[in-house]
Amino acid sequence: MKHKAGFVNIIGNPNVGKSTLMNAFVGERLSIITSKAQTTRHRILGIVNGDDFQIIFSDTPGIIKPAYELQASMMNFVKSAFEDADVLIYMVEPGEKELKDENFFNKIQHSKVPVILLINKIDLSSQEEVEEKLLYWKEKVPTAEVTLISALENFNVQGVFDRILELLPDSPPFYPKDQLTDKPERFFINEAIREKILLNYKKEIPYSVEVETEEFFESDKLIRIRSVIMVERETQKGIIIGHKGAPLKRVGTEARKDLEKFFDKKIHLELYVKVNKNWRSDKRQLRRFGYNNE
Repeated sequence: MKHKAGFVNIIGNPNVGKSTLMNAFVGERLSIITSKAQTTRHRILGIVNGDDFQIIFSDTPGIIKPAYELQASMMNFVKSAFEDADVLIYMVEPGEKELKDENFFNKIQHSKVPVILLINKIDLSSQEEVEEKLLYWKEKVPTAEVTLISALENFNVQGVFDRILELLPDSPPFYPKDQLTDKPERFFINEAIREKILLNYKKEIPYSVEVETEEFFESDKLIRIRSVIMVERETQKGIIIGHKGAPLKRVGTEARKDLEKFFDKKIHLELYVKVNKNWRSDKRQLRRFGYNNE
């Protein structure tokens, strides 16, 4: 029996629905999803296995013009997604005209691997708008296969999945067949906490935060986790902890509920807040948090 395997890399502007699509393909919430831009900071692999195939989906940060070292590192993850792709998925939403970076757009137009251009969120547009966009993108990227989907409503997701399978090369699997992702457990703990910070705090606070899990002890019925929320300034620390510690407690409670679902075990979660000055601009710190992939 022939076996197919390959890397399918999802790229696009911030907030077009890349993480929603990957989670729909993989069937697990691997990527955090909020309505804020720059939610995804790392390149996350989600692996889908069948008897005769293995698809390695890669969700990448939304494409932006980097303003500081952390964002530059995020764009390096996107660059790497072009390099190992067997199939590229370029995702757009109805109101959009091009990628926020011309170099990336050029790479898509001259891609040597198949490109599937997905117009997402079509459930939010009129029939007329959708038809207009379909024509626009077919002209703009003539080499791509242009397809309509709604990742959130699961419209045409299976159709795209089947097409990806057709385009994949014959290859043995790259990862063990029971593996779901390339990231360790601590990564998902950090992301679950960061998601709740994105949802519960306003303005620049979520973007100044990094989470590090210092302790992870697992027994038969319980997982004990101790995580540190890093901020850049003392004032941010005060905002995160909040009045009588209530906001921080809310983050802990919400993250714990998600993690109990994820691990299918009771979780004991302790959160601390620490000031780590200017970590977003410090290459050494970024390397420590797994951002530097040059």
